[in-house]
Amino acid sequence: MKKSTIALAALMALSVTGAKAQDKVEGTIGADIVSRYYWRGQALGDGAIQPTLGLSWKGLSLTAWGSYGFVDTKDTKEFDLTLAYSTGGFHAGITDYWFDRGVSFDGTPFEDAKYFSYAAHKTSHVYEANVGYDFGVVALNWYTNFAGNDGVNKDGDRAYSSYVEAAAPFKLGGLDWTATVGAVPYRTSFYSEAKGFAVTNVSLKATKDLKITDKFSVPVFAQVAANPSNEKAYFLVGFTLQP
Repeated sequence: MKKSTIALAALMALSVTGAKAQDKVEGTIGADIVSRYYWRGQALGDGAIQPTLGLSWKGLSLTAWGSYGFVDTKDTKEFDLTLAYSTGGFHAGITDYWFDRGVSFDGTPFEDAKYFSYAAHKTSHVYEANVGYDFGVVALNWYTNFAGNDGVNKDGDRAYSSYVEAAAPFKLGGLDWTATVGAVPYRTSFYSEAKGFAVTNVSLKATKDLKITDKFSVPVFAQVAANPSNEKAYFLVGFTLQP
């Protein structure tokens, strides 16, 4: 709770400072509706709605994101807060992931996690730091869990689970494409029980705006993906609603 509160207070303070300097604070709101929740090589649920709400100011941003299954109500519900900074192609941030069910750090299953529970090794929050650079032709990102309900290594200790990804955008056939390759650099139970270095995500995503009116369009996307480490493959579709 303290980390989320500090992040929110920091952005509010910056917003006030920005207002005094007559700098514009920008807001974002939207939602993805997807046929499957797919994340870094893992299928985390069936059809879901994934809302986004954010504020940004001078490269700083605070974003809330969630995922709620509408096909299987037993799918894990998720609520994330991300505080980030970007300048040019460089970006870095910290994310507080929260899940309402799962398995705790000590191996104990939990079915009704409390959001404001931060007990060591029993919390359902996961804290992750990320850093990356967008070169235009390719974007490189590194993510590492540093606290909370992380995975474990072969000795049962915190793995500081990490994930590295390269994503390359391009245009072809009237569509906007993104080719992505992601890997887990070392052993962790957090990413599909990776036993060491493992390529966990190979995907190709295509997006096209569906024009509804002269002033309103809906981005529609489809994605094919595979996780070579566990020999799983996925195909999903979705669309984005935003003002």
